[in-house]
Amino acid sequence: MQGRTIPIDYPTKIDLARLPTPLQPLNRLTEKYSTPHGGPRIWIKRDDLTESGMSGNKLRKLEFIAGAARERGCDTLITCGGIQSNHCRTTALVGARLGLRVQLILRGEHSGSADGNLLVDQLAGASCAFYPPREYFSRQAELFEHWREFYAQRGHKALCIPTGASDGLGIWGYIAGSEELLGDCRREGFEPDQIICASGSGGTQAGLTLGCHLLGADTRVTGFAVCDSAEYFQDKVREDVAEWAAEHSKGFAVDALDVSVNADYIGPGYAMADEPVYRTIAEVAQLEGVLLDPVYTGKAFHGLLQELHRGRYQHCDNLVFVHTGGHFGLFPHREHFGFLQ
Repeated sequence: MQGRTIPIDYPTKIDLARLPTPLQPLNRLTEKYSTPHGGPRIWIKRDDLTESGMSGNKLRKLEFIAGAARERGCDTLITCGGIQSNHCRTTALVGARLGLRVQLILRGEHSGSADGNLLVDQLAGASCAFYPPREYFSRQAELFEHWREFYAQRGHKALCIPTGASDGLGIWGYIAGSEELLGDCRREGFEPDQIICASGSGGTQAGLTLGCHLLGADTRVTGFAVCDSAEYFQDKVREDVAEWAAEHSKGFAVDALDVSVNADYIGPGYAMADEPVYRTIAEVAQLEGVLLDPVYTGKAFHGLLQELHRGRYQHCDNLVFVHTGGHFGLFPHREHFGFLQ
């Protein structure tokens, strides 16, 4: 592993996650998906274990966002996402832990009893406002401003957090995460050829890509898109890095980053999966005792296994999948696992 090329001076954060998370070999899956010509050893970085309720990749980002909120004197967090958003659920629990109000701007119409992440949002005491998808997307900036002003009129100061906490502040979570992961790999005696993650808002991929670059690692980071297009995520990663650079490293060559995106396994659309993804989720649970979800990690891991089957990573020695969490999003998809009965 090469040395660090740019000193990393981290901003203030609040320690919320249980770190470091384990780096675990997936020996049974490695054996199953190897070929007569070999193939990489598969590892998984267990960021689903960052904490119990606040589990997943969003917590690493929210540590830095919560630090900024405290420094700026904010007592309220406002963010947005789908009804089953992992990020919104984590924000709700972070707010509860730190004594901050949380306002969620949720995409979709809700009726009946809550399930999955939405149930946890409500248990944590977050205020939830629901908007039809068209209004949610067309008026998102206006909705943020409405709720910011709503709380300001009542004497509260809010910090607005974008989708997935993916911006120039949230990116710090996976700059630090990449440093931790590369240290894990060093202790195991290797440098990963590939780091793979799901990309839904782009922030985790942006942090891993930038972090590996800053640390001089000869490692390619690939995001498996769960929505949108490869071009969208290539632009979004560079946008987040550019926002980070404007504040922390002016003159940084954003265009020099290798931004790798695979958008071949999105399936029917965001938060929708087809049967092969559900079967992959079951296979990983049965072979390794690891739970994936149909929205993010299940799709990305299914894509990874398909690419292995096609020989894409045959020349790699070690491949690390970053498990970004999402267990609560598994349960609203229960009807799709009828093949297990």
